[in-house]
Amino acid sequence: MLGLLFFVISYLLFSKVLPDFQSPIDFAHWFNLIGACFLFSFNDVFPKNRLNSIASFVTALGVVAHIGLCTIDFIMSSYGTNDLAREELSRHISNVPSILYPFVIVGPSLLFIGLSLHALNFIITNVISFLMVFLSSLAIGFSFFILKNGVYMLSGCVVFVLGLVFLLNRKESQNEQFDK
Repeated sequence: MLGLLFFVISYLLFSKVLPDFQSPIDFAHWFNLIGACFLFSFNDVFPKNRLNSIASFVTALGVVAHIGLCTIDFIMSSYGTNDLAREELSRHISNVPSILYPFVIVGPSLLFIGLSLHALNFIITNVISFLMVFLSSLAIGFSFFILKNGVYMLSGCVVFVLGLVFLLNRKESQNEQFDK
């Protein structure tokens, strides 16, 4: 739950809805980094099965990619107002596929994909929660890559987190209780 809270706070800061108070500390990326690391624990809270194994692997890759992306963004923010240096680093990263794809384009999305795969375990028993997680993960990616709109990204993140909270707090059936 703490990871989800940190994640929502990071997206609130990314959305620029609040006044910018992130100098000299990049709070958005710190909250994102810590939240992503805490989200790794989702690998232990859902039913253990083949889908969980795949989802856990994808989630772990997504956490690692978030760590890498936040590291890149920390370096970017360390340039302060030196737009020329930030642009040069951005251009360099864009020209290095071994950094660009795993840590900027594909990798961070794996966290959302992995958590959506975990939610897939509940497509029959908790359809609404599953749909909240799955559709909002798509919305987050769409708002980031296509719309480039922080408010839509924040909205998607809130729905995503709520879906996961509902799954964490779901009522278990009698069979699930006896399986433990």
